[in-house]
Amino acid sequence: MSENNNFVLGRNKSGNGSEKAVTYDAHGSISAKGKRKVMEDTLTVNLGFLRWESRKYDYFGVYDGHGGSEVEKQPGKMIDWEKVMVTSFLRMDEQVIAERVDGLTGSTAIVVVVGEEVLVVANCGDSRAVLSHSNIVVPLSFDHKPDRPDELKRIEDSGGVVVNWNGERVQGVLATSRSIGDEHLKPHVIAQADVTVKARSDLDEFIILASDGLWDFISNEEACKVVRFCLERQTQKSTIKKSSVITDENETKSRAAVAAQSLKRIAMKRGSEDNISVIVIDLNKLGKTSA
Repeated sequence: MSENNNFVLGRNKSGNGSEKAVTYDAHGSISAKGKRKVMEDTLTVNLGFLRWESRKYDYFGVYDGHGGSEVEKQPGKMIDWEKVMVTSFLRMDEQVIAERVDGLTGSTAIVVVVGEEVLVVANCGDSRAVLSHSNIVVPLSFDHKPDRPDELKRIEDSGGVVVNWNGERVQGVLATSRSIGDEHLKPHVIAQADVTVKARSDLDEFIILASDGLWDFISNEEACKVVRFCLERQTQKSTIKKSSVITDENETKSRAAVAAQSLKRIAMKRGSEDNISVIVIDLNKLGKTSA
């Protein structure tokens, strides 16, 4: 086991590197290989990755591979989060391409930055972030799929095509229309991130960010129901099947980790064979704002 910034990498339950869990009082995560031959998902958690003018910001990321913390700051001014995120994603794209001679490697990315006063989400691909705000489900990102009307138009305008080959795919190859890397599919597949910046509220409860191995089998609404059940540990009768929810307190050290593992379990029971990576952020425990 290794420790860093007060979060602990949990034991490897499968013994073969196919599943890893992260436990922390304010967040929990699970990353499972599923039935895939290789694990291409990656999770990143960096608490306090940025401290600026007495404010602290925490960083969470889910990356779904197939085949950064640098921030521009000006004293006395607010961070231009959209510029920071868009620039960072494009720089990652350049770095991946420069380091991969075959041009066939790529990854989607969903990143969440949590500050005392702000929530920032940057998305490139079909991973997703969802917020529960006073029991209301609020999408913080929208999947970049090749058949999404605006994405389809952009691809076709660039000279590309979308082919139905076991699902809609760019050039008949890639099932997401944006990613980091994938040089062989440019300019049809781009690394331009969509950025959402939201003022943080005391009514914000939790955030779920996960790869498509989860979202292909669980809706935003149901995922929030599962997480809410786990965080509140309800004793009353629930519409969620308790057989799908982990309730053994010895299994993990935090309710957020229980929630992440429960989401993974449900997706796998419903037939997900993809890599599944999930982070659940309990905003009531993570640098809660007084505003």
